[in-house]
Amino acid sequence: VAVYLLVQKVSRSLARSSARPGAAEAAEEPDVVVRRQEALAAARLRMQEELNAQAEKYKEKQRQLEEERRRQKIAMWESMQEGKSYKGNLKLNQQEVESGASASAVPKSKPNKKPLRGGGYNPLSGEGGGTCSWRPGRRGPSAGG
Repeated sequence: VAVYLLVQKVSRSLARSSARPGAAEAAEEPDVVVRRQEALAAARLRMQEELNAQAEKYKEKQRQLEEERRRQKIAMWESMQEGKSYKGNLKLNQQEVESGASASAVPKSKPNKKPLRGGGYNPLSGEGGGTCSWRPGRRGPSAGG
């Protein structure tokens, strides 16, 4: 029985050592390991350069947007100093930008709309409001709550 167990153990150890011939060869050839590490470093460097380029593009785009916002604020401030409506100028600026972007687009005119209420409607006077008038309920001991 002891001889049988000894043979089993020796055969297992021989099977393990023969199963890893690539590991022994890789340990013996350091230039393969060096080449693999250099290729990995080059790939990392390329990826980092691409990331840096994308970051630069994003920063430039953000600078342009910030400059455009600053110009709009200056234009609004100047129009307010002149006593004009800055909202009207903002709409005109947006229309110019849209017309520059799509020159073939034709602005649609809105149809004339009639007012919802007549000219004599005044909610503070109590007249012309119609049938809806609110009155508070009676006060009493059975009010609840």
